[in-house]
Order: sequence, then structure tokens, then C-alpha cells
Amino acid sequence: MRVRDWETGKDLDDLVEETDGSVVWSKDCKSFFYVKLDDNHRPMQVWRHRLGTGQSDDTLVYEEPDSGWFTHLHESTSGRFCVIAGGDHETSEQRLIDLDRPDAPPRLIAPREASVQYAVADRGDELFILTNADGAIDFKIVIAPLAAPERKNWRDLIPHRQGVYVLEHDLYAGHLVRLERAHALPAIVIRDLKTGEEHAIAFDEAAYSLDTIGSYEFDTTNLRFSYSSMTTPSEVYDYDMAKRTRVLRKRQEIPSGHNPADYVTTRIMATALDGAEVPISILHRRDFNRDGAAPLLLYGYGAYGLAIPASFNANRLSLVDRGFVYAIAHIRGGTDKGWGWYLDGKREKKTNSFDDFAASARALIAANYTSRGRIVAHGGSAGGMLMGAVANRAGELFAGIVAEVPFVDVLDTMLDDSLPLTPPEWPEWGNPIESEKDFRTILSYSPYDNVTAKNYPAILAMGGLTDPRVTYWEPAKWIARLRATMGGGGPVLLRTNMGAGHGGASGRFNRLDEVAIVYAFALWAVGLAEKGEV
Repeated sequence: MRVRDWETGKDLDDLVEETDGSVVWSKDCKSFFYVKLDDNHRPMQVWRHRLGTGQSDDTLVYEEPDSGWFTHLHESTSGRFCVIAGGDHETSEQRLIDLDRPDAPPRLIAPREASVQYAVADRGDELFILTNADGAIDFKIVIAPLAAPERKNWRDLIPHRQGVYVLEHDLYAGHLVRLERAHALPAIVIRDLKTGEEHAIAFDEAAYSLDTIGSYEFDTTNLRFSYSSMTTPSEVYDYDMAKRTRVLRKRQEIPSGHNPADYVTTRIMATALDGAEVPISILHRRDFNRDGAAPLLLYGYGAYGLAIPASFNANRLSLVDRGFVYAIAHIRGGTDKGWGWYLDGKREKKTNSFDDFAASARALIAANYTSRGRIVAHGGSAGGMLMGAVANRAGELFAGIVAEVPFVDVLDTMLDDSLPLTPPEWPEWGNPIESEKDFRTILSYSPYDNVTAKNYPAILAMGGLTDPRVTYWEPAKWIARLRATMGGGGPVLLRTNMGAGHGGASGRFNRLDEVAIVYAFALWAVGLAEKGEV
């Protein structure tokens, strides 16, 4: 990090290296806090840098003792505190530094407790805390006095409602905003802190994506949020929380042109093996004929509690305009239907994710959106693990499978604690070094370890040579084992980008080249390329 004098436009001599890039300034702007990465690229330390001094003179403010935890920092909602936030996939802990007193030690809110998560926002002498404490599996919001923020002083403001997952909360001088999700549909709910009255912002489409953008002002009634759907490009609105009116500030422009009325977005539900209802978001052209003949691309992820929103992506229209149906399976392992939906797709329940994806494919076939052997499955990273597992378990459903930076050598990776992400990943997958049960669970589904001598669909695996998350040898080993073991089908293809990491090629157009490769493979897998329709 470098510091530039805003008035002169010149950089100061200050230089801070090996950071994650986040910074919080003290109120007097004479110092700032930052997170330093260790030799394994893990964010473990918070330091304070004073302007005009060398990095060797910086002060260590906090150091995380657990190698499985990551540490981050941000400015609090009111701008009064620097928040030091640490945690893994299951547990969290936060500390506050008064930015008027940057030399003061950070103050702990509540000590870490296994599987208890919380996030803090401040308003006056009160803290508003989003937490899953006390069995609130889908989270609740509590209030605590700033002077005594310990767990024993937390009292419910927004009680827990199972199945209604509270993702985040934004605090303003007079309003509390929460983003929540139920049945894979998000909602923005606003609470007047003076009257206690609540209302939600209304939307018309069957499936859509919402995000609160936050504000650089605390004492305001203006909320900025973004909206999109699989047919509607991203729109940014300013919403007056007191007057309940909205103003469109920006709409995403599609240079090639786009008419939302030419497309339809809808949802259906798939029934999983255990009876769970899995939402599927669907995009197709309005003139689409639902006779089972169309090719379909089915996307899935299902890990880390990440939900896949039914948002707009112009790239998909390239396939849809060629007759494809595009679908997203909101499978377990994500939080699409709440935190319990995530818990039902991790560790010993991980196979639910794979079964949900296969059930989604079958539901789309049953509803005549497509047919067996006309589906191309697509996923990346942990979604690439999903692709590998589905290829082993239900490959007969698919014409092709695309696995980008696929996490397919799960057992070997989780046994190597020298890799940057392995210790932090143990809460998600299990620790096979210390637990025989975890070892056998991972072994039972790890895609590389479960390749058999059977027919496989056509497979395209894409890796990056400099990927620190999914090392390049994972897809290489997987493809090699497939080629050596499979009984027929294929072909199975490997593309390693020699200049890319986990996020794929850098640069807008280079990334579009990779998207084009994926879509060209999809078209080829269902036979359209042979007809000259690519």
C-alpha cells in the first residue's frame, strides 16, 4: 500500500507490503490500520502504521493464534470504530478500536465460542449484533450496551425465524436495514428505530437478486441497493426509507442491445432423495417451446454457505439465443434456503449437494425443459468438486460437464496442512489428519478417488498454473485418472491456463475468451457445433 497526498497528487515515502489491501484510518488521519499476510498468504495480523515512518516501526495491534482463522478489518457503520473481524467457516469473534484513540488496545465484544458467529454494528451507546447464538440457526439481531457488550447482556431485537436467513444488517442513525432470504428469494426489510415499524421493498419478478450497497453517510434516510434478475440487467436505486420512494440511478447497459421482454425467468422445485425441495431458477427465450428437445446448461455450486443469486449475466444470452435453457440449481451447501440448508450440505452431509444437483436435472427433464443426454453441467472451484462427484454418480444424465478450477482431489488436499487454505477448510470438509471418520467421509465422495471403469460424459476441466486455492495438479490428476480408468464415453479434456490463477484469465477480453471456450464446449457436447450453429 502507498499513500498519496490528495492536495499535491504526490505519493509519500510510506510503503506497506504484504497486506490484504484493506485499510482503516484513524480520526486524525495520522495513522491507519491494515492486515498483514503471513508466509502462507493467510491474513493473521493487524498492524498500525504511522505516516512518515517505515513499516519496520509499525505497531502490532492483534495477532490471530489459530492458523485455521482469517482476520479482516473494516470501519464500523458509524465511522467511530475500526472492527477487527476474525473467524473460520463456523465461528467468529470481533474487536473494536476507537478511532479517536488509535493507540488504545482493541476491545473484545464476546469471546469465541465454537459454532457461534456474530457481526457488530454501532449506534450511539448501543451495539446491534447479527448472530446465530442461542440456537438461532438462521440468525437473529440482538442489542447490547456498548459499555458492556458481553453475551450475557444481549437481548433480542429481531428474533430468530427458522427458514428466514438474515444475511446482513446495515445500521443508520434512524433505521436498521436487513437483507434476508427465504425459499431462495431475497428481501430488504427496513425498521424505523424510533417507532419499531417495519416494511419490505416490493418487487414483481418470480426470481431475482438483491444487494444493499450501504452508504458513506450514517445520518441519512437514503438506502442504495441493486436489483437484477436473469432477464433484467442490474439496476441501482436510491430508496428513501422514510418516504418509501425509490429513484433509479443507473441501469446496466448491454452494448449489443437487450430487450427483457424477449426472455422469461421462472422457478420450479425439484424433490431430492430425502424429500427436500430444491429451488431451480430458469431462463429461456419467450418463444421457447417446452417439448423436451432443448439443450440446457445447469449450473451449481453448493458450498461454504454461498448462495447463487438469480441475477443477470449477459454472457448467458449467447447460449439462450441459440436455443439453450439456462438453469441454476440452488442446492444444499449454500444458504439459498437458510443456514440449515448449508449445514445439510457440508461434512458428513456433503453428498446431499450432489444428490440435489442430480435431482434438479431429473426435475427439469420431467418438466419437459430438456431431456436426458441434452444437459451440460457447469461449476467451478467447490462447484468443480460437485461436477466431479456428479460425473461419478449420475453421469448418464449429462451430455457434457464443465469443471473450472475444480476442487477434485479433496482428500489429498485436506491431508496437506502446508497448503494455504487447508487448515481454514477443515471446518467445511472435516480434518482427515485427526479424524478417521472425516477421512472415510471425504474418501467416499472425493471425485479423484471415486473414478470407476464406466462410461463418462464429455468433460472439460480448466485449471490455472498460479492458482493458490485449487492447485493446477488437481484437474490434471483427475483427467489423467479418468483417461486411465473410464470404460468409455468422453472425451475428457484438460486446459491449463499458464498465466491465470483461481479467478481465471485477467483482463475483460481474456476472461471472455474463457467463457467462449466453455460455451463452445457446451454447444459441441449437445451436437449444435456439428450443425454449424456455434
